[in-house]
Amino acid sequence: MWLGRTKSRVRFHDAPPPKFACSSFKDIHILLSDDGGDTLDSRGKPSVFHRTRSVKSLIRSLSQLPSFEIAAAAEADEEVEPRPEICIPDAEKTIVVYFTSLRVVRSTFEDCKTVRSILRAFRVPIDERDLSMDSRFTEELQRILGLTEKSKLMLPRVFIAGRYIGGAEEVRCLHESGELKSYVERLPPAELDTCDTCGGYGFILCIDCDGSRKCFSEKAGFRSCTLCNENGLVRCPSCSSAPL
Repeated sequence: MWLGRTKSRVRFHDAPPPKFACSSFKDIHILLSDDGGDTLDSRGKPSVFHRTRSVKSLIRSLSQLPSFEIAAAAEADEEVEPRPEICIPDAEKTIVVYFTSLRVVRSTFEDCKTVRSILRAFRVPIDERDLSMDSRFTEELQRILGLTEKSKLMLPRVFIAGRYIGGAEEVRCLHESGELKSYVERLPPAELDTCDTCGGYGFILCIDCDGSRKCFSEKAGFRSCTLCNENGLVRCPSCSSAPL
């Protein structure tokens, strides 16, 4: 006897759609795009357009803002109020660089070294003022920038023809864009010979105390020398354009 047909209780569910479905090749460009996330190589690396825009903003604002505000304005695309131009008097025919020769902070030392190498390649007069050789340079730079004694002073600081340019980042940007040449080409050529008096250091031992910072006289005995700095040095009279 044939058994009657019974309805099966097993239910067949529709298979879930695959995680990846591409109906045509027109969607390939979506799969290959990097909108989903940045790679390690592209993360944090500014585009060519962004770098060009930053350089143009820097050049446009050099005479109006300090360097740290220029960089902040270029990054945020914000408008800032112009400020009076920062200048050094009697320095229209030279480049003034405030730097340090100490290796205490490696990044600062490398920035100072790089900026000096870039500027020396133009063969123009450079007045290099080493803050580690004379503390009065620190006071002088703080006064020019309008900073207090407790303010953090970033080095190097560059002035071209008496006009404040900025620090290492500004000099590098202007040099890469070719604009730095237009700033220094108006300066007179420099003498290539090294100073015979100081050997290119810009300082010599004090003649009165021979670097000991103590002078002796029969009437007053020993007294502190008033001509030299804390290191017993004075600016070289042969090559220094701004004696202290």
